[in-house]
Amino acid sequence: MKHGARNDIPAEVIEIKRGGVMAQVTVRLKGTDYRMSSVMTLDSLSELELKEGSEVHVLAKAVNVLLVKP
Repeated sequence: MKHGARNDIPAEVIEIKRGGVMAQVTVRLKGTDYRMSSVMTLDSLSELELKEGSEVHVLAKAVNVLLVKP
């Protein structure tokens, strides 16, 4: 997937908190103890098939933090 974000950081999903419509996905950046979180709809969570242990890439641009599968 091509994108314009300059920050493309490999990470692993470590926690998913589901709400009524949205989910908070917490990841650990590979090779560090640093964590970041992203909020997305449950539809997006399902579409990406994310679960604890999933490998993702964190795309950070301005105030947006997006997760994509490699």
